[in-house]
Amino acid sequence: MGTALRPYQAVFRARFNLLLQYRAAAFAGFVTQCWWGAIKVMVLTAFYRGAVDPPMTLRQAIDYIWLAQALLTLIPWSVDPDVARMVRSGDVGYERLRPLDTYVFWYARAVARRTATPLLRAIPMVLTAGVLLPLSGAPEWALSPPAGLTAGLLFALSLVFVVALAAAVAVLMEITTVAALSERGVNMIVGGVIVVLSGNLVPLPLLPDQFQLFLRLQPFAGLMDTPLRIYSGHLAGPDALFALARQTFWVIVLAAVGRAAMTRVMARLQAQGG
Repeated sequence: MGTALRPYQAVFRARFNLLLQYRAAAFAGFVTQCWWGAIKVMVLTAFYRGAVDPPMTLRQAIDYIWLAQALLTLIPWSVDPDVARMVRSGDVGYERLRPLDTYVFWYARAVARRTATPLLRAIPMVLTAGVLLPLSGAPEWALSPPAGLTAGLLFALSLVFVVALAAAVAVLMEITTVAALSERGVNMIVGGVIVVLSGNLVPLPLLPDQFQLFLRLQPFAGLMDTPLRIYSGHLAGPDALFALARQTFWVIVLAAVGRAAMTRVMARLQAQGG
């Protein structure tokens, strides 16, 4: 079993270590995310001054915003540039020659991308929003600790499911890119949909009531909304457990769909470039 998994562990380690090298890009992204986080917090604060019976408290909404900024690169809103390059050059044909499970191989690469890049940005973001803001005299705008020990543990567990779900979505996007011979349409359409439906643009509880059932059940809520609401205590008890179950369900479903699609697309592979 260990020997069979060794190639996938190797690609994960190699990809993870490679992505950790992009420290300048991570710092630039961190600064940008701090700026946008501050803007969103100010907008929400102004909104809440005139809000009547909001679905979540301002404190919960602010925690939601800062964590969404910290975990922004967990969201698979664009196709892996290496896969897009392989499709454009025709090198994707070599993927059929590897004596490996192509889906698991790509999934391991996606997991590395969904962990290394967020790690470089999330740590300084949490320290800035959770430590520096209170010390600078703005505790009302800062990131607060988890709603409790249980909330913190469930949040950590939910993040594991986020990585698994994000990798499954990312591989589906890459398979679609192979079938379409271009990543442009996938990035333009799927990326925007994921940003909205994950809760990254606006916290999902703040969207219209008539859409709430759909927003809770659709798979992209598990990429951002679920862990952030668990962290702040907006989801607790049975509601939090049901949310984790939905994450697990969508990981299984999307992974199964991705594997089936990978088999079909690779069997009818068309390559361009050269």
